[in-house]
Amino acid sequence: MANDASAASPSPQVHGISVSPLTQCAHWNSLLDIIAIKHFCCNKFYACISCHDECESHCSGVWPRSRRDEKAVLCGACKHILTVDEYMDSGSRCTSCKSGFNPGCENHWGLYFEMDDAGAGKV
Repeated sequence: MANDASAASPSPQVHGISVSPLTQCAHWNSLLDIIAIKHFCCNKFYACISCHDECESHCSGVWPRSRRDEKAVLCGACKHILTVDEYMDSGSRCTSCKSGFNPGCENHWGLYFEMDDAGAGKV
């Protein structure tokens, strides 16, 4: 059978504590908390770093700056997966469906992504 580009690919499993279909969890569950991040250390999508730390026995690792082209941020609304660069440049909106993301998540980027010395993500 030919590859049908219009067929939806299955969305990845999102791990965590009490994860909703929009990827909200026990720790973060506002209407804007709708992303899950694939963790560099284990290649699994988690609703948040607290979920990762409660569910895994290893320490979380950050995405190196050199791997910002990796598809690692899942929009819980439409299931589109953004690259790290796309997410960081998105203005807290999905690049596909335009759903709003929690702008406060930017304060935690250093837990997921390698940052420059000043704390800013982009160089």
